[in-house]
Amino acid sequence: MDTRLFEILVCPLCKGPLEYDKKAQELICHADKLAYPIRDGIPVMLADEARQSVEGTPVPLSDDKSGS
Repeated sequence: MDTRLFEILVCPLCKGPLEYDKKAQELICHADKLAYPIRDGIPVMLADEARQSVEGTPVPLSDDKSGS
C-alpha cells in the first residue's frame, strides 16, 4: 500500500488519524477502536466492514459475547 495515501485518509466516522498495521493489512482508528481492512491493496473504508479492536486485538463487530 502506498504510504502517501495516509496523508489524505482519515477514519470515516470520527475523521481522526489512522495507523497502518502491515501484518494484519488494516488501518486502525484508535479513537473509535476500529480496524478497516485492506483488500488487494485497497482500503475498505466502510463502517460495516470495520472490525472492533479490543486491547489492540481486532475482533468482529458482530461478535456476540452475551451468550444469547
